[in-house]
Amino acid sequence: MASSVVRSVVIGSRDNAGFKALRALVADPREPRRQGRTVVDGVHLVETCLQRGVAIQHLLLSESGQDKPEIQSLLQHSAAIDRLILKDGLFRELSGVTHPLGIAAVIGIPPFPEDNPSGNLSGDAVLLDAVQDAGNVGAILRSAAAAGVGTAYLGTGCAGAWTPRVLRAGQGAHFSLQIREHADLAAVVQAHPARSSIATVVRDGVSIYRLDLRRPVLWLFGNEGAGVSDALLAAITHRATIPLAATTESLNVAAAAAVCFFEAVRQRRGEDGLSPR
Repeated sequence: MASSVVRSVVIGSRDNAGFKALRALVADPREPRRQGRTVVDGVHLVETCLQRGVAIQHLLLSESGQDKPEIQSLLQHSAAIDRLILKDGLFRELSGVTHPLGIAAVIGIPPFPEDNPSGNLSGDAVLLDAVQDAGNVGAILRSAAAAGVGTAYLGTGCAGAWTPRVLRAGQGAHFSLQIREHADLAAVVQAHPARSSIATVVRDGVSIYRLDLRRPVLWLFGNEGAGVSDALLAAITHRATIPLAATTESLNVAAAAAVCFFEAVRQRRGEDGLSPR
């Protein structure tokens, strides 16, 4: 019986072609889609990829990190995956955290189903209109996955879904969602006329707590400063506001999304949060 041989390559120079390609991948938000791959950093994200069967092209290890017990445990469950071992300084250049533990992985970006560009929706979807902050995009995806939303459409101007910063903020949510970037959000809304489409607005909307959210919803959240574009507001069925204290003008978009998602969860489970309506 032939045995698989794991290839380990040590990278010790910034001039190494492989390191340059990895550095571009984490530094330029356009590169993940251009290369069709991205970097996930840290034990939690690497472990999530292994558990979900995500295709890992290479494990990245720092010289000092490879002997840590939590990393050794992961390596025992990834014995067939090639490894790139980087000098500690080079690994820190690739990692977005000040004190990286010392493990990351290069993964292929999961494809969005191409049989229907607007998606075959069986549940809720979230649409993001030029949400620029990577932390906000990642947090929205994380809340969406936790609330059972199945699909995310990112319009023009959004932070790249598969950039390392968004992946860190998402904490594994990406692998519970179908994600389409550079989506035509108006076309998505038009493709699903029977669904409620709800955009959050600062004022002149219906309270989110007065809307019937028991059926699948297309949730639309807009840019941190400008909100949802007028063209998209004209296409949706409802404008919703979240009641706030009189001294507060607005919520962070990621916080607003979480409120909306989990109000829908509450309604679908019943007013007491336990039994279905």
